[in-house]
Amino acid sequence: MSQADVSYRILTRFQRLEYLSLSGCIELPDSGLTYLKNYGSRLKTLCLDCCFGITDYGLSLVGNGCPSLTVISLYRCNITDAGLEALANTCWSLRHVNLAYCPLISDSGLRALSQGCCQLGAIKISNCRAVSGVGLRGCSSTLVYVDAESCNLEPEGIMAIVSGGGLKFLNIAGLSWLNFRDGLAEIGNGFAARLKILNLRMCRTISDASIVAIAKGCPQLQEWNLALCHEVRFSGWASVGLNCHNLKKLHVNRCRNLCDQGLQALRDGCKRLSVLYMNRNCRISDTAVELFKLYRGNVEIKVEEVMSIGPDWDSLEYDE
Repeated sequence: MSQADVSYRILTRFQRLEYLSLSGCIELPDSGLTYLKNYGSRLKTLCLDCCFGITDYGLSLVGNGCPSLTVISLYRCNITDAGLEALANTCWSLRHVNLAYCPLISDSGLRALSQGCCQLGAIKISNCRAVSGVGLRGCSSTLVYVDAESCNLEPEGIMAIVSGGGLKFLNIAGLSWLNFRDGLAEIGNGFAARLKILNLRMCRTISDASIVAIAKGCPQLQEWNLALCHEVRFSGWASVGLNCHNLKKLHVNRCRNLCDQGLQALRDGCKRLSVLYMNRNCRISDTAVELFKLYRGNVEIKVEEVMSIGPDWDSLEYDE
């Protein structure tokens, strides 16, 4: 039995489906989605992860057949901006879109989604190398979650991502800007004042100026991953300690320029800190660590390095 036949049997048997996952059907052709026209009107969630045979035409079938769709996952699919435009023109209720590892999409497709889907709340564009971020300029304040790890973001793209003013979670780990050391300062320009979780892991060249701007401009931060941010020095750590009054979890693993004075600044500030992830920080003495434990016995120091932080993608809360 072909995968198109499987799709047909599911849709004809369960004609009131609200959730459908065809993920892993690597040979599923566009024709397998034809039946959505007759049986997809109630569908709210559709997962097509790793459906390599689905093209932009298949997405147009989804758009025409599933007007009530709120969640779509297209992880590792070979769709382009044209497919995203087809979705944006018909699925106006989309809130939750996973485009991770979709190599053929660009800012043009993101622009279509952000402008056409005015309730968009969460989007994953990690490892989409053709995305700079500018496609999200003018996004709705409903956008609270953006995962853009290992994208080729630009400073203008960072500004666009936060432009809606509603962002609570941002993952831009893995940036490597040699010529834009201060480009992340845009996160602290006031539009990200509601940000609670920020992942900057492996943003190796981020400067103190950016750290200071974020610490001052994002007062609601509760978790901040700065692991492997090697260029953060004393003034950056001092600003975190002075301004991040709501910070509960801080990741500083393998930060080469976190020294005893920087650790003291964190110790003396960040009054709500409960967990500090710290290991392989070569400039911190054993004495400084023991003093930290003495003065801040309520803070748990963990040596493990956490790669991923933030809420579970499948159970996001938009209205916290």
